[in-house]
Amino acid sequence: MNINNELSIDMQHIWHPYSSATDPLQPCHISHAEGVYLYTKDGKKLIDGMASWWSVIHGYNNTILNNAAISQIQKMSHVMFGGLTHTPAIELTKKLLSIIPNNLEHIFYSDSGSVAIEVAMKMAIQYWNSKNQSSKYKFATIRGGYHGDTWHAMSVCDPETGMHSLFSKSLPQQYFVPRPRSKYGKEYFPEDIDTCKKLFAEHHNEIAAFIIEPIVQGAGGMYFYHPQFLHELALLCKEYSILLITDEIATGFGRTGKMFACEHAQIKPDIMCIGKAITGGYMSFAATLCTQSIAHTISNAHPGVFMHGPTFMANPLACAIANASIDLLCSYNWQNTILSIETQLRDLLTPFKKEHIVADVRVIGAIGVIELHETVDMKKYQERFIQEGIWVRPFGKLVYIMPPYCITPNQLQALVLGIQNAIFKH
Repeated sequence: MNINNELSIDMQHIWHPYSSATDPLQPCHISHAEGVYLYTKDGKKLIDGMASWWSVIHGYNNTILNNAAISQIQKMSHVMFGGLTHTPAIELTKKLLSIIPNNLEHIFYSDSGSVAIEVAMKMAIQYWNSKNQSSKYKFATIRGGYHGDTWHAMSVCDPETGMHSLFSKSLPQQYFVPRPRSKYGKEYFPEDIDTCKKLFAEHHNEIAAFIIEPIVQGAGGMYFYHPQFLHELALLCKEYSILLITDEIATGFGRTGKMFACEHAQIKPDIMCIGKAITGGYMSFAATLCTQSIAHTISNAHPGVFMHGPTFMANPLACAIANASIDLLCSYNWQNTILSIETQLRDLLTPFKKEHIVADVRVIGAIGVIELHETVDMKKYQERFIQEGIWVRPFGKLVYIMPPYCITPNQLQALVLGIQNAIFKH
């Protein structure tokens, strides 16, 4: 089947993320990928600035991850986790326990980031029910956040500026406070925490948990806030007996320069969600981690079990690849690698601040963001980026990159030059 026939079938019958079925944007047809490059079926070679939505940290077609997948699939690709266990899950648990905050001792595996959030929220509610405090069933968060597209996860995404306002009347109603004005790397304003103090004082008996993306708000606007706010929030949660859930799905495994972004604020959450980069982008996989107190409280009260169980929980193939990915990440000085990317991104992107169409430029770890004054024309910009030999997927007013960690300085320079040409020279 030729490329035109394939694209015709795609555009007539396949519904892509956040797309129209009647007026779809023509997708870029990828034939294969290697390192930081995506190769299109019509012969183009694109530097991937997105790491496939932030997950492919080691690059594509990685020999180590490939071999881990081949080795495991020859044994078993899947087995149910109800009543059974397997070595890849046990090994992954040992590895995770060695790198996560040391107060987190129990791990619940699932198959996507959104499900990990659902699991975390169910954990929080069941925990308080197990303590005979069923009135604590609501959640609080800051505006501008994004936690996924499934039902309860949507309820803690920004109800106005987020993607889910269409469903707001049907979703559980949660508590929202303004996101902190204090930006990462800038002055901290102590009054940022005041709205949380007021909310907790008035409604702590209803709030099961506060859920937040640590330091970096991802799909809700790529906003970087001051670590001191998160530090103060963690103390406040303890004071008012509110669980703290950190959503590290986008920020985990080194993306911000720390293994997990909560380390910037030196806090230990009660529940943490991880995903995306956990398998190096090879498979959909996630986990929800919690303290022993939460796990034991739930387990020692009626019904005596945690009420969740995905079909593909702890999938052996995903666990085996995750083990290889974590080993690979820890096999080199990834902190220096991320620092080098951060330094180069700051050097390359900062001059764009002077452009009249640019509202802001910000960098943390291996994340670079150009915020424009006007909303991006997706179709126009996608065509321009491809012409420049790069793959960048903007949204709203944001053109941002989160490249694979294996990107070289020359490749990163070419990526930013392509962005510069696409935005400023047309």
